[in-house]
Amino acid sequence: MPSPTSVTLAPMTDAHADDVLAIYQAGIDEGNATFETTAPTWPAFDEAKLPEHRFVALDEHGTVLGWVAASRVSDRCAYAGVVEHSVYVHPGARGRGVASALLKTLIESAEAAGVWTIQSGVFPENTASIALHERAGFRVIGTRERIGRHHGRWRDVLLLERRSTLID
Repeated sequence: MPSPTSVTLAPMTDAHADDVLAIYQAGIDEGNATFETTAPTWPAFDEAKLPEHRFVALDEHGTVLGWVAASRVSDRCAYAGVVEHSVYVHPGARGRGVASALLKTLIESAEAAGVWTIQSGVFPENTASIALHERAGFRVIGTRERIGRHHGRWRDVLLLERRSTLID
C-alpha cells in the first residue's frame, strides 16, 4: 500500500466529530458510497462504531483528511471476530494513500484484537473503493442484487471481506 506524505494516523475522538461527519456527508453527496442520504449526529455515529477500531488521518496542521471505523456485525458470540467497516477520505486528499494507510491501521487494530473477518458492502460503481480493498487483501465474495433503492433506483452491493491470516 502506498505511504501518504505528511499524514499522521490517530484514534478518532470527539474532537474530530465535525470533520469526520463533514467527510462522511461529502461521500454521501457523491452518490456511490452508501445508501445513507445524510450523515448521522455525532452521538449516533459514536454509539454505532467500536471505539477501539476507529481512526483518523491528520495532515501536518491537524486537519482530518479521512477516517475509518468498524461496527459489530452481530451480538451473537459466533460473530465476535467479525466487523463491518467504512473508510472515507476528503475529496481534496484522495490519491495520496490516505485510504490505504487508514485501512492498514484498521486491519492491524482488528487483528491485534482477535478479529478474523473484516467486511464491507460497496456499490459496484465505486471502482476506486473496490481497487483499494483488493490491494489490502479483500476479495469480493458475492453480489447482493437490487438489495435496496437509492435515489429512486435499485442498487446492487458487492460484499467484500478480508480474512485474517494471523488468526485461525
